[in-house]
Amino acid sequence: MPRTSAAVPRPRRITAAQVAELAGTSVATVSLVVNDKTAGRVSTANIERVRAAVDELGYVVDHTASSLARGTSNIVILIAPDLSNPFYGRVISGIKDELGSEFQLLLSITGEGRNPSAADVHRLIALRPAGILVEAPDDAFLRDLPAGAPLVLLDAPGRETQAVTVNFDLAHGINALLDHLAERGHTRIGYLDSRTRTETFELRRILVETGAAARGMEYVSRPEAASLIDPDAAAEAFLEHWPAWRESGVTALVCATDSHAYGVLKAARDLGVRVPEDLAVTGFDNLPASAIVSPALTTVELPGEALGRGAVRALQAQRLSPEPVTAPLLGATLIVRGSTA
Repeated sequence: MPRTSAAVPRPRRITAAQVAELAGTSVATVSLVVNDKTAGRVSTANIERVRAAVDELGYVVDHTASSLARGTSNIVILIAPDLSNPFYGRVISGIKDELGSEFQLLLSITGEGRNPSAADVHRLIALRPAGILVEAPDDAFLRDLPAGAPLVLLDAPGRETQAVTVNFDLAHGINALLDHLAERGHTRIGYLDSRTRTETFELRRILVETGAAARGMEYVSRPEAASLIDPDAAAEAFLEHWPAWRESGVTALVCATDSHAYGVLKAARDLGVRVPEDLAVTGFDNLPASAIVSPALTTVELPGEALGRGAVRALQAQRLSPEPVTAPLLGATLIVRGSTA
């Protein structure tokens, strides 16, 4: 008579205690080894014994059970306004590298040009996230955000008193940029802004304006000169505002991002505006394409990977200690290339 499926015994689940018994170590040591947290904590001999026991027994880490024991899941949520922006690819890479295999990253996209709102995360709280990483929140988001999960803000200058925030040292990078333009003899500069009205873009514009004045350079203000973070949109904005900039004697244009600058380079080429002879063009981010566009783009490098890693470290620090967490500023470095040289 053939055996029915009900008669087949289910395989016995191997526990960390069984691995520890076979390896001759503690359960805590097993946990450190399987979660890749052995640095400075577990000897090489014990690591080898635990891994051998894991292989022999076929042990698989039960993250779900661990999450239930902690009262949280192993999910970390990243909320950002436009993950199609190439800059976020680097941020995500840094986050994933720092999270390791113990946590899963969930991406929540709020929509191009729109700041995150608390409504975007309310439905996700049921997942009991281990932490929430937020790019470019507004006051309403921080006011209405449900309490509970550790929170870290990314590239949100001015929010340091409201939440743990990982920011770039924008002042250092922009000062270097303006010194570079002044040394090249530029006396009138324009600015192509982003329509994503977040603190980081506001601060970039303000630092360029005040820094130019401090160097005796004229900042030619055109508040309406802005576009989404998209080369085509930036090209359209440049075509619209270039006549006024040219009439005002602008010889250098600072763009809010490299993506904006790519659109400006294309539009300038179509108009016969020579870069850098007629117009110097700069950006922010130092995306991979910035080294290969023509001419190569001078830009303030904002290291996305470091931003992602720093955010996770700040998140982990909150989870491990009740003490206030302060994240150091990340370096912003000027990269000089052909678009200004």
